[in-house]
Amino acid sequence: MTTPMQQSIPLTSIPKNTLFGKGDVFVLFGELFGRGYATGLIEAAKAAGMQLIGITVGRRDDAGTLRPLTDEELTAAEANLGGRIINIPLMAGFDMDAPKGGQNPTDMLADMTLDNWQDYKLDWDQVARCREVGTARFRTALGQIMDQLGGMIPAGRNVFFAHTMAGGIPRVKAFLAIANRIYKGRGERHMSSQALINSDLGKLILQNFDEVTANSFGHLLEQSSALRDRIEAGGNQVRYSAYGYHGTRVLIGGQYRWQTYTNYTQGYAKMRLEGFAQEAWAKGVKATVFNCPEIRTNSSDVFAGIELSLLPLLEALRKEGGGAFVEDLWQECQALLQDGVSLESVLKTVGDYQQNPAMQPYYSFTGWPVPNGPEQVDLTVGTSQDIVALHKDRKELVSDVLSQHVVNATGQLIFGSASNPEGPVLWLDHDLVARQLIG
Repeated sequence: MTTPMQQSIPLTSIPKNTLFGKGDVFVLFGELFGRGYATGLIEAAKAAGMQLIGITVGRRDDAGTLRPLTDEELTAAEANLGGRIINIPLMAGFDMDAPKGGQNPTDMLADMTLDNWQDYKLDWDQVARCREVGTARFRTALGQIMDQLGGMIPAGRNVFFAHTMAGGIPRVKAFLAIANRIYKGRGERHMSSQALINSDLGKLILQNFDEVTANSFGHLLEQSSALRDRIEAGGNQVRYSAYGYHGTRVLIGGQYRWQTYTNYTQGYAKMRLEGFAQEAWAKGVKATVFNCPEIRTNSSDVFAGIELSLLPLLEALRKEGGGAFVEDLWQECQALLQDGVSLESVLKTVGDYQQNPAMQPYYSFTGWPVPNGPEQVDLTVGTSQDIVALHKDRKELVSDVLSQHVVNATGQLIFGSASNPEGPVLWLDHDLVARQLIG
């Protein structure tokens, strides 16, 4: 059993790719959807001339049965990736799985409402059976994928496995309303994140998070061992990366300081993900979880205020050297704000928020993820809403512009670091992201 991290371990220098080149193979372990971190890493792999191979999580038919992609869906997915996709459904998690004739966890939650969810009880023996079925389904499909993948990788090629699976919230009608209370609720609408963790719904979500975000990485490491041995026996190398989140060092009061979005419920699974990398590393397998900075994505938008950790990157860019690129970016971001609103005033608002005494208990690394609280949520959501209101268009935000730059920078940093990784768990903080962007 691995020991939880006691402090963050930042990557401190810009790494350069010295391993991967034309004809080597990049395997995306997770389907590419919308905006997200994976796009930056894929672009770095393409720039190096690597062959891209992806997988699919599959799709569900009207009856909820998991199926492969249709020919039309496969063509679109391969065009989106820029490579070939192994069309064997590899959906992680067990929220839609059940022994034949039994209820799956999603069905078990059908009668849950905003009024009864905290007292709603699940049959944990049935949940355990569903989890066994889901795990067996995943591992069987992964074995088939590995057999197919082995025939797609010629001798003499290095291979990069990039794990991108995350999430696992069951599709329950009531959850969006519950999540809005927990992550956005202010005043009388506030609801503690600890209330979710303590409920049967929360316990189920944490189990499913473990399967999707963390255990899927463990299965990949284990079930690719024969392929890894074959590649390494031929004199080539295999690398693994995974996307973590465990807070980020950003500029607060002129100094880089670790901070976090509160409450990041998936944090428990992200720490388990780190543990799989630590165990693999101890066995000589080069597997690294890269804890990336906060950005806005389709999945992170439920977390109101997550962009408050991103905006200080503008100050880091000036601190780390500035230059024409940085000044152009500042002007681009300034142009998104209403007339009479300065970018400096927005950053001062963020700085005041970060240094507010009410926020300090939440910057506890060893206590992470700390449950939210009414005053903290009021500050986080209120500050976020105030800043959004200062934009000309709520659909064109400074945080969107910065998110894309962070995606590109982290992709380059991860790709470069994978050549000769420094350890099993590394943080990509604002100082190094800024230096990568400045070039």
